[in-house]
Amino acid sequence: MIDKETRDQIIALVKQEVVPAIGCTEPMAVALCTAKATETLGQCPEHIEAWLSANILKNAMGVGIPGTGMIGLPIAIALGALIGKSEYQLEVIKDLTPEALEQGRRYIDEKRIFIHLKEGIQEKLYAEMVCSAAGKSATAIISGAHTNFVYAGPTSEAPQNVGREVHHDEQSGIRLSLRMVYDFATTAPLGELSFILSARDYNIGAAREAIKGNYGHNLGKTIDRPLSKGIFGNSIYSHIIARTASACDARMGGAMIPVMSNSGSGNQGICATNPVCVYAQENENTEEELTRALMLSHLTAIYIKQSLGRLSALCGCVVAGIGSSVGITLLMGGGYQQVCSAIKNMIANIAGMLCDGAKPSCSLKIASGVSTAVMSALLAMEGKCVTSAEGIVDDDIDRTIHNLTAIGADAMCATDDLVLRIMTTKGC
Repeated sequence: MIDKETRDQIIALVKQEVVPAIGCTEPMAVALCTAKATETLGQCPEHIEAWLSANILKNAMGVGIPGTGMIGLPIAIALGALIGKSEYQLEVIKDLTPEALEQGRRYIDEKRIFIHLKEGIQEKLYAEMVCSAAGKSATAIISGAHTNFVYAGPTSEAPQNVGREVHHDEQSGIRLSLRMVYDFATTAPLGELSFILSARDYNIGAAREAIKGNYGHNLGKTIDRPLSKGIFGNSIYSHIIARTASACDARMGGAMIPVMSNSGSGNQGICATNPVCVYAQENENTEEELTRALMLSHLTAIYIKQSLGRLSALCGCVVAGIGSSVGITLLMGGGYQQVCSAIKNMIANIAGMLCDGAKPSCSLKIASGVSTAVMSALLAMEGKCVTSAEGIVDDDIDRTIHNLTAIGADAMCATDDLVLRIMTTKGC
């Protein structure tokens, strides 16, 4: 069993990384930064300048903003200035009203908001908001994490070099390994882990709420319809995909529904949660088994993100899909060896899936990640595992994971640049 001091550090890390969020976390981080700059200014800004990293721009361009029926950064920035409260963190615009939305539309029409790419920074997650009014100007800067303020104060005193890339392990103070993740999830006292069940309450709840509307591409509802049941069957497999995709449909479609995020991503939180919960319910696992599987899933995703970084060219469904696969493997009765096999099977399959921004079609990618997660767990339980003779898989599980993250964090940077260039030069 892991010692109490280490367990406390891991619990603090999970509570830091698994938090509620409304809407896509990149535009919400920008709205949060705007709210902080507005509070620092002390009045509603007449003029707002946004300086954002390329990955923030990529992930905020095509996604619905909750409760608005609109997409993209301008309405997120306007609402952050008009009604945002920084104390709400990633639920910054939860006080939205129809009157505030109309005010936000007018704010945009008055051309008070100007959005720029921040050049010359290494950090992929960076937002610098400059709010001005009545001859005064205030700046707030978020860097390295969606709620990590590195400055809030007068623009004249704002630091010039805060865009250094920061990895999770620098912030958390604990460096994980898969063995540590597994041992913690399977041996820590149950009472120390039970808080993770709130992820189920949020994310399965989001899937239920999504059925009440038509969001995004309606993938979850489509899989639940009679025609699809004739193709997929009325099975645990189809239910896993439907419940996971539904929550993503709603979140990317702008529903005012909070979800429990993981490592700054709501979609990752959904993907690490819903497959595990649906499998546990239909397989009649105990609540303790579910609790430990959910912790294993979320903490595995956090571990992978320590070396990958919060934003990268690699789709988050790869990371969270690995998490859900090991969670399902545990629920199937697998041990550490089967968990390692499931991860290797996942990495051998979907390692190259690229991120081309947050948008409604993210539910399609999540469905691919989740279906691969189930297949990888099944193969692992059958004693089948991709070997070190194949591709980027290594005999050592931690080296295998770091092979994946090295590709996503380093080798795919040129891919990331090209994706952003394509997205910003399309006719739409």
